[in-house]
Amino acid sequence: MSDDPLKKLIAAIRASQNYGAVSQTLIESVGLSELNKRSSLKEAIKSTKNKLHQVGGAYLDQSLPYGQWIDKLRAVQGDSSRVQALCLEYMEKHASTRERLPILETFYPTLFHLLPPIRRIIDLACGLNPLTLPWMPLPAGASYRAYDIYGDMTDFAGGFIHLWGMDGGGFCRDILNDPPPDEADLTLLLKAIPCLEQISKDAGKRLLDSIRSPWLIVSFPITSLGGREKGMRTHYEAHFEALTAGRGWVLQKVSFTTELVFVVRTNDGA
Repeated sequence: MSDDPLKKLIAAIRASQNYGAVSQTLIESVGLSELNKRSSLKEAIKSTKNKLHQVGGAYLDQSLPYGQWIDKLRAVQGDSSRVQALCLEYMEKHASTRERLPILETFYPTLFHLLPPIRRIIDLACGLNPLTLPWMPLPAGASYRAYDIYGDMTDFAGGFIHLWGMDGGGFCRDILNDPPPDEADLTLLLKAIPCLEQISKDAGKRLLDSIRSPWLIVSFPITSLGGREKGMRTHYEAHFEALTAGRGWVLQKVSFTTELVFVVRTNDGA
């Protein structure tokens, strides 16, 4: 085995059941930071796993059977009601999309009503949000590109995007250190900023700096994973206003029962 502590740390993380599918770029970035702060390799491995849990693992109830899911979806392809029923079942397995289910019927119609026609979407830190495509008012031939840190999840997302008849796909990527270069009509950044700020305090600013679309939808949770409010709506509203101050962006706030959302007109003419 190599004597390089970073290589040992990466190997340990990749060998773990919960984080083996995480983007290696992210593991390297977090691992190097933790090695510089911890007194031993064992402590650095533990703290790296903790950071990865905060940014993604906390939202997953269990290891998910993506292969079985896509097979079941293919078996009912063309029957939109049965596809939607499976999507609802699967979205229950991820905390972020589970929280969106009570408002799903009105979520995208309300937000897209504030937008011009949209044909190209980028979904950053997507989780299982691509499964909400059946509820999005998008035209035929639209493109949807979904990014997340989990390779198995983005493979599944890409399979579903194509199954639903969309261009695009799912891509495993550390969007914080390696933001995608794609231009789009709309970027989705749903409940991602608080997660990524667990890794880096300036993550929100860096993510907003990387946006390459004229429209942006950003959202924040209004309760903790345990269901407590703790003043989160007020906190995140002030936080996002601070992040966008001086950018010249136009913000429209939309408040749902489970999510605080901002529809943003940026300065990008993409």
